[in-house]
Amino acid sequence: MNILLLGHGKTGSLVAEVARQRGHDVQVLRSADNPEGSGLTAAALAAVDAVIDFTTPQAVLANIRAGLQAGKPMVVGTTGWYEHMPEVRELVTRTGTGMVYAANFSVGVNLFFEIARTASAALEHGYFGQIFERHHAQKKDAPSGTALTLRSVLGEGADQRVEITSFREGDVVGQHELLLDSPADTIYLCHDAKSRRGFAAGAVRAAEWIPSQRGCFDFRDIWRQL
Repeated sequence: MNILLLGHGKTGSLVAEVARQRGHDVQVLRSADNPEGSGLTAAALAAVDAVIDFTTPQAVLANIRAGLQAGKPMVVGTTGWYEHMPEVRELVTRTGTGMVYAANFSVGVNLFFEIARTASAALEHGYFGQIFERHHAQKKDAPSGTALTLRSVLGEGADQRVEITSFREGDVVGQHELLLDSPADTIYLCHDAKSRRGFAAGAVRAAEWIPSQRGCFDFRDIWRQL
């Protein structure tokens, strides 16, 4: 495959490495050469099979619009844009393309979500929920997209009942803790990423899958198919 990678930060660099190890050709388009998605022209994307975005919340929406309007399938690992989801879904449908998005492309994190969904029954039995998330000091958004997704999988009403506390320190890759506490006992669930390789591998597998699909997919709904 010919993959165009947008963003060459810590995770993006690893995405490029993993994709090349899996036999793909990778081009990198840096933010300085792509203001407001202007580098994503039909000519520039002519030979591209899939676009992977690991940029910033400020840049991602313009990239999504440009990539989809050019008819290219997209994999989006950037968060902080989900309030625009109705517009993006409509654009995916109108252009007849495919897109996979995720707060986190790690298989381990998506298993963690499923465990948390089961554990959410505790909230109906007098438990109080808290989420703690830790990331590196340079991370732009807080709470993390993963923490927000974790809270959403706990079910209806969790937004008002489960507090998220964010920490930004050092070079922490990503740690998410779910605490369910009651007067009788405490349930403690934790996912601690040792490296960004799990995120990168999931994103590349999604890019391999999406060219043959049509529609907008959350990685946590389709990762078992990969």
